[in-house]
Amino acid sequence: MTVLLLLLCFTFLQTATAKGSEAVIECTPELMKVTIPMDGDRQVAYLDQIKDYKPCRPEFNGKVATFILDLQDPHKCGVTRVLNKISGSRTFYHNILIEGLNGNREAISVRCVLSGKHHNLTKRDSRAFPFDFDEPNVLNITRYEEGKAPEPVLGAIVKQNGKQVSGEISVSPGTPLSMEIFLNNESASVYGLLVNYMHVTDTGKQQETIILNGCSVDPYLFENFVTTDGDTLTAKFRAFKFPDTTYVQFKGTVTVCLNECQGVQCSNGMIGYGRKRRSIENSESNKLYEVALTTFIKVDYANGESREAEDVLNLLKNLKIANQRLGDHDGTPATVAEQTQDNKLVLHPQIYETIRGGSSAAKYSALLTLLCFVITTTILK
Repeated sequence: MTVLLLLLCFTFLQTATAKGSEAVIECTPELMKVTIPMDGDRQVAYLDQIKDYKPCRPEFNGKVATFILDLQDPHKCGVTRVLNKISGSRTFYHNILIEGLNGNREAISVRCVLSGKHHNLTKRDSRAFPFDFDEPNVLNITRYEEGKAPEPVLGAIVKQNGKQVSGEISVSPGTPLSMEIFLNNESASVYGLLVNYMHVTDTGKQQETIILNGCSVDPYLFENFVTTDGDTLTAKFRAFKFPDTTYVQFKGTVTVCLNECQGVQCSNGMIGYGRKRRSIENSESNKLYEVALTTFIKVDYANGESREAEDVLNLLKNLKIANQRLGDHDGTPATVAEQTQDNKLVLHPQIYETIRGGSSAAKYSALLTLLCFVITTTILK
């Protein structure tokens, strides 16, 4: 019996040590500092989705890992910011993963809440009541009820064939992907979503707007967000790559509404909106939160794949230019191809080289670009 108790005690102590000590979070309006003791069997700590992204790695000092997260630029390292549009308070949160010696992983949710504007109490104007109204000095309250909706918690992930990809696993340019933006279980039954704005960057100066005022700027590059079950917004796209980096960063602004966000009528006839539940007459009054969120993916060419092909992103830009000629023809020569005086079609060198020797995904995009150009040119004649 004594041996059994000692064994149980030893197991308990070993488990407690393996889990490690709690993280310490310090908040200021400028940054969130997270200090994690790397005791027990803790080996590696990193931000969720961006394990190998150097600008957001922690600083290690002995047995302590320290994350410095910029709250003035929360997109930089994928911090989610939730702005309460009524109170003005802001909540910042992120997830940190810790890997242990035996391959086990801990997930730590870190959070900072910064208060917003304050509401001053004012004395009621007696002129608002009847002349003979006598307000009692003491009120006998026999029943008190208070209800409070949870603050929304959002997530954003990218999937390939139903499986999540992130900044830790590379995908090839042209790979069919989908982005999902969703509410957690606690807030899913209370709120609705609308992706108002999103752009994609190379984590530096290059960026492209893909969602504007709830609608896709170019559905060939990135489709509108749609929903099937009311709890998750999904948009399909093909992986694209910037020339000087393997990382692609998506920065989005999401409106969170009570119950439902009203849909946005897009130019291609589709409705860009999130949860579709009961109708709400005043669509502006139910917009309670504005959420800034970020997600990363890693895009690179596979071994043996041609690097001479133009990036799929640039090809799709050419497609966008050709497609725009339908509604905005000003006689400007096309970037896809040009017709000579003897009616010969001369391809842009990038399009020609890609069709001749590019990867299958790039060839597909180049041919689609050329087809769009031919159709729009024929119509405009």
